[in-house]
Amino acid sequence: MDVIFEKVVEAQAGDLWQSHFLRLWPAYRKWFLSEGIAARQTYLAGLRALKAHMPELLPTYERLCELAGGGDLAARFLSFYRPPLYLSGCSQAIWLGEYPMLVRNYDYAPELSDGIVLDTRWNGKRVIATSDGMWGVVDGMNDAGLVVSLTFGGRRVVGDGFGIPLILRYILEFCETVKEATDVLKRVPCHMAYNITIVDQTGQYATVYLSPDKEVIVKDTRVATNHQEHVEWHGHALATATVERERFLLQRLTAHDEPAEKFIKAFLKPPLYSTNFSKGFGTLYTAVYLPVQRRAEIRWPGEIWRHSFKKSKPSKRQVRYPAR
Repeated sequence: MDVIFEKVVEAQAGDLWQSHFLRLWPAYRKWFLSEGIAARQTYLAGLRALKAHMPELLPTYERLCELAGGGDLAARFLSFYRPPLYLSGCSQAIWLGEYPMLVRNYDYAPELSDGIVLDTRWNGKRVIATSDGMWGVVDGMNDAGLVVSLTFGGRRVVGDGFGIPLILRYILEFCETVKEATDVLKRVPCHMAYNITIVDQTGQYATVYLSPDKEVIVKDTRVATNHQEHVEWHGHALATATVERERFLLQRLTAHDEPAEKFIKAFLKPPLYSTNFSKGFGTLYTAVYLPVQRRAEIRWPGEIWRHSFKKSKPSKRQVRYPAR
């Protein structure tokens, strides 16, 4: 399967964002209604939740709803409040050599990916982030040098709260430090279990375990895969090799004094790099974030797609993944 990845440079949401919404909306609409309309929150419930927990995002939300056509269903979807269940794989780790660096593999089904890197200035800060749900974030960085990235937390519980990609968008739009980001994660409810790894330009870092039925846990660890303090969903853990990937990364960080490039290249090979596309957990890309340099890279075997705040222009990459 071929996927086109596109970098979209648009300071304020406008025609470019709208064109991508129109292209992706039919698939997202089908997913959003997969459990029936009665299972989804009302427009008013989503709006009230945004006002209560992330009010600074309201002008952006209202602008995107307008660009999406002003319809009720699109507005419900764009609030990211109590969305349907979704799963991913992913590995991520922070390297602390002569400068901080976050490296992550995004493991997901190719046909479900937005395939978009958004370069925006919606609320004063420049943000470069890989998109999910057309304005959510799976990994990204802002011009203050704050980097965030997610992995699924390996628990089947679903509860009240927002889809994590919107919470990460909120963090990049309005936070500058790891402490500010962790404070947001402590107070904004998340509807599923996720592990969020954060690093800033000073080298401060944290990994935060989120679950809708538990207190937020902030860990002094530089590695996250697809479980939290222990494995709860053993079938998922076995299918994604989450424990093996965690051990591999911890061993590299504690037993190897290796240069940055060698550490990055480990993500492009097993056990971190996955071709398990038949189960929806193949590696779509490896992302490298350098907060001091304000640079990012998206890598595939044999190819590097570079991004920075200094040199930002639209570009595309076509990537071929194995057929299911």
